[in-house]
Amino acid sequence: MNLSPILEKAYSEDKLTAREAQRKAEWIAFGPVVFQASRIMVKWGILEMLRNTDGGLTMSEIVERTGKTPYAIKVLLEASLCIGTVVLAEDREHFLLTKTGWCLLTDALTRVNMAFNHDVNYEGWFKLEESLEEGRPVGLEHFGDWPTVYEGLSSLPPQVQQSWFGFDHFYSDNSFAQALETVFAQKVDNLLDVGGNTGRWALQCVGYNPDVHVTIMDLPQQIGLMKNFTNGKPGADRISGYGINLLDKNAPFPTDKHYDIIWMSQFLDCFGEDEIESILSRAAAVMDGKSRIYIMETFWDRQKYELAAFCLTMTSLYFTAIANGTSKMYHSDDMARVVNRAGLKVERIVDNLGFGHSIMVCAKQ
Repeated sequence: MNLSPILEKAYSEDKLTAREAQRKAEWIAFGPVVFQASRIMVKWGILEMLRNTDGGLTMSEIVERTGKTPYAIKVLLEASLCIGTVVLAEDREHFLLTKTGWCLLTDALTRVNMAFNHDVNYEGWFKLEESLEEGRPVGLEHFGDWPTVYEGLSSLPPQVQQSWFGFDHFYSDNSFAQALETVFAQKVDNLLDVGGNTGRWALQCVGYNPDVHVTIMDLPQQIGLMKNFTNGKPGADRISGYGINLLDKNAPFPTDKHYDIIWMSQFLDCFGEDEIESILSRAAAVMDGKSRIYIMETFWDRQKYELAAFCLTMTSLYFTAIANGTSKMYHSDDMARVVNRAGLKVERIVDNLGFGHSIMVCAKQ
């Protein structure tokens, strides 16, 4: 497996002392409670109080401001001292916010990831081992009896939906502006948005290009959500839906018109390799020499920063336990291999869009 230079260095160099390695191992062992204690410090407003108060706050002042018991505040603050989100001032009485605490409180990516992991993943990851062994999302069962999370999205509790879509949209929305420039660098009359979800990308397209028509392919229940979301918005009359279960290998792509671009954004990572090959093969069947498939993904090997690759490889385990049990965040070489098996070829890859997205442009072989 070919790793990026940053990941190659992280993979091959282990410079930790024995004590540092032990500390990291214990951090892993207590990871769940580190997460929950830190989440509550944010939810109860304690970190925000510390940020907004010069000189910090004493434990009794935090108790008074939160209305929580002295016991609850004491155990949270002591844990947070060891976690590193707060420190004691020189008087050993006042608590101050650290840089890590400030990031936990204010960094948009961190807040989105924390909400996603708590509301969507936390309980389900208790079944991660079973999911790995059985090849299905056993952790999804506490939400409902669906084969994948996508069939159940419209039925998830509101807070879970909010965190799921917040995670999904945060990553994709930050790449839209650059992606639009890449897609519409050529003339595009008809664009097929595969897995178009609620239609956010489609609305961006019709707003950017006054002539393009976008057809969204997705599960029938998702098409219903899309129509509600886009209804009455500018350009919605140039957005249509095509309901399909893409896991049905006999379900064809539409042939009612010629599609200049078949767009797949943060979509193929929702499937295993055999399923991706099936989807791409059916897309290739409706393409001609002028058609192109644009696959936009956060390939973990093409990230500029090691932290981004960490977030992406951890997200793979959400797919294991919650989403479908078979998919992941892909290495670009793995995706290119499946593209070739489907009768397509990679023409070029455009990197560094938004928060680490790449667009893999594919043509028929």
